[in-house]
Amino acid sequence: MSKANYNFTIKELPRDERPREKLIKYGAEQLSNSELLALIIRTGSKNSTAIQLARNILGTAGGLSSLHDLSIDEMKNLKGVGRAKGTQIRAFVELSKRFLAAEGPAKININNPRDVANLIMPELRFASQEIFKSVLLDVKNQVIAVRDISRGSLTSSPAHPREVFREAVRKSSAAVILAHNHPSGIPEPSEEDIQLTVKIFEAGELLGIELLDHIVIGDGNFISMKEQDLF
Repeated sequence: MSKANYNFTIKELPRDERPREKLIKYGAEQLSNSELLALIIRTGSKNSTAIQLARNILGTAGGLSSLHDLSIDEMKNLKGVGRAKGTQIRAFVELSKRFLAAEGPAKININNPRDVANLIMPELRFASQEIFKSVLLDVKNQVIAVRDISRGSLTSSPAHPREVFREAVRKSSAAVILAHNHPSGIPEPSEEDIQLTVKIFEAGELLGIELLDHIVIGDGNFISMKEQDLF
């Protein structure tokens, strides 16, 4: 194989610098973001090791969190990243989001709006469309389930009380918390958000299922509509 077509691999690094060996010996938490990403992409480019390539990817993308915003086509345009590595990274990002979203919700107690934001934000803060979710709670304010209610455009996600409470009734929920994101990153509730929340609150009273709060998610921040006395 010619040098021009050669891809550097992690195995060519000194043993004590190889991410896999470091992970086994010291634990995954001791690896840098670049080293962890290098384990995902496995091989480098003709001029870089996998670690160097991973470092370049993160630098060009603007950091680990920014990988959420890159499509496969955008990734494959990064230097040293083709379609294969782009799909590997995209799969890793999506799996990470799903893992965080499914992380033991039945064992989580909701004591304040921050608890809800911590549960929902990993998925919603990077979403490019407005997503409306419901958090279903039992009588002890433990999470029974988190459900998608609707997915909308860049600016709106229409929801209706029947969609909110259909699953709540099926799961015998004692209470519900609503959550949705603003793709703009600014969590200020709109007048439509307030009107919808009041409508859902009133429907919940008729059904005997309390609407405890409505959390609006921004980019790393949130607003509790209950704390703002908006319904």
